[in-house]
Amino acid sequence: MAPLPGAELVHKPLQLYRYLLRCCKQLPNENIQHYYKHAVQQSFRVHADEDDPERITQIIRRAIEDADWVINKYKNQS
Repeated sequence: MAPLPGAELVHKPLQLYRYLLRCCKQLPNENIQHYYKHAVQQSFRVHADEDDPERITQIIRRAIEDADWVINKYKNQS
């Protein structure tokens, strides 16, 4: 299960970036939101020069799975 509706529509890096920032807004407090927002930004900088379509698809899939894990982690703590 994806953390936000529309995860199945994410196919491009910019779509993923926006999706992950929306996921950050679901987190319980500002410090945690800021931490993960920064992590998303750093990850995009690291992978900015990636040009292999298969690798980009893998990164997108993994990022959505990781976002799901993080959202569930904080939902279970509440």
